[in-house]
Amino acid sequence: MRIIAGTGKGKPLNSPTGAGVRPTSDRAREGLFSSLESSFDSIVDLVFLDLFAGSGAVGVEALSRGASLVHAVEADADTAEIAISNFKLLNEPSRKHKVFHSRVARFLQSEFPVKYDIIFMDPPYDMPNSDIEDLIDTIMVRDLLQPRGMIAIERVSKGEPFIWPARMELEKIRSYGQGSIFYGGYSATVSE
Repeated sequence: MRIIAGTGKGKPLNSPTGAGVRPTSDRAREGLFSSLESSFDSIVDLVFLDLFAGSGAVGVEALSRGASLVHAVEADADTAEIAISNFKLLNEPSRKHKVFHSRVARFLQSEFPVKYDIIFMDPPYDMPNSDIEDLIDTIMVRDLLQPRGMIAIERVSKGEPFIWPARMELEKIRSYGQGSIFYGGYSATVSE
């Protein structure tokens, strides 16, 4: 794995090992950021949240491409340390990023005065859809997403789709091998 674009382009990323590890591939990361840049014109100055961050590769990519602030959340302590080491590759001030060693549900309930432009979720493929739906509900209830923000969720391509809450809608799906990224946001009537 490597940083694909931006200030850290080409730098190799550290990756956790183990049976439960499924890093977002370079191809899927490139597709993710191509889709996001198509929607937002640029990642520059956006506030980015990487949930189930693993090695932090997606958050590091966002910071490399100019995000103003990146928060990465990872429950496994050893993997969170790998994410911290990957963010250090960019030599960016620590005020622009932070890795949280926390379960995602607990992090979303914590007190942060931040609203995110982009929230990326890469939960384990075996996580039930009901848990994904609960996390999206928490994001809405806590008002963590900007009105014109976007949530991107990586899931197994051939799995049962999860259901977006009533005030949100699926905007597009992009598939990369075994995984697909589902993009959604507030429906037009809500964000106006």
